[in-house]
Amino acid sequence: MTTTLEAPAVHTRPIGPPPEPRRLTKKLTRAVHASAAVVLFVLLWELVPRFVLDEGTRTFLPPLSEDLQALWELALDGELADHLLASAGRSAAGFAVAVAVAVPLGLLIGWYRPVARFLQPLLELARNTAALALLPVFTLLLGIGELSKVSLVVYACVWPVLLNTIAGVNTVDPLLVKAARSLGLSSPRLFRKVILPSAVPTVFTGIRMAASYSILVLVAAEMVGAKAGLGYLINTSQVNFQIQQMYAGIIAVSLLGVLVNAGFVALERRFSTWRPKEFQ
Repeated sequence: MTTTLEAPAVHTRPIGPPPEPRRLTKKLTRAVHASAAVVLFVLLWELVPRFVLDEGTRTFLPPLSEDLQALWELALDGELADHLLASAGRSAAGFAVAVAVAVPLGLLIGWYRPVARFLQPLLELARNTAALALLPVFTLLLGIGELSKVSLVVYACVWPVLLNTIAGVNTVDPLLVKAARSLGLSSPRLFRKVILPSAVPTVFTGIRMAASYSILVLVAAEMVGAKAGLGYLINTSQVNFQIQQMYAGIIAVSLLGVLVNAGFVALERRFSTWRPKEFQ
């Protein structure tokens, strides 16, 4: 009498994308998790001034709806657009100059290690000198006009782009470099085919940081000697006790920063299509 041993049934999961309802549920869950903190913050900003704060304190922290109403009124009469264009123009000019200077210089310094070692102490000293601490120096040397504000933005933006570019070149996988050299790639082709693509994510990290700095530093600079700009709007509203308009300017700065960052995230993904999605 013989017995046959049957192999246990193996349950395999289907290979392929999950069904559409499950994928939609996962996207909705992810969206809820991503926006929960923002929704909570918005609710607190609206409800705490109305039901928790006394009348005197509420004057200095109005509900969000009143601030958004002031923002809408500024947008309707064109004042917000004037200030936004003034700030965006200065920020974009300083940021563009900083990127145009810092990226090639960072690639050069990162490629030639002796130069990097020689300049490292100076770079560390400069990066740890706050741009706003130099505002009086820029104002004394360049006046209170556009040149001093754009120059301050250039100074603030150069360092994150430069240092991240150097780091991007220095952290390229040595195995990739050795493999490229074993295939007979010349130094220019090695730099173009291996070093640059590998350094792109780190370079874009510095560019995104610089974009945020260009707005933050400029807003502070516009509070001194400016006749237009979001910083001027915030400072003038505070001096004239127009509290809702002051918060409207702050909200405009935040929204501008979010839009700029989102644009550079999309641009980074465009230039990093070779990377896995989880690393983008």
